[in-house]
Amino acid sequence: LAGTRIICDRKFLLECKNSPVARTPPCCLPQTPGVTSLAQSSLVKLEELKERNESEEAVPGEQPRAMAP
Repeated sequence: LAGTRIICDRKFLLECKNSPVARTPPCCLPQTPGVTSLAQSSLVKLEELKERNESEEAVPGEQPRAMAP
């Protein structure tokens, strides 16, 4: 086979994930809900979960109920 094979070790690849270049999205990336950005329905669900968790934490006296067999 003609060509060059590039081999990277695990340590190098793990270091690359922290690079600023790896954390920056491409400039020409289209906004596709659910793929490149969260879908609106996902954002609404996240907000509802946050509100529910906050309201459960606000009532410290209640214990979680166990399911009866």
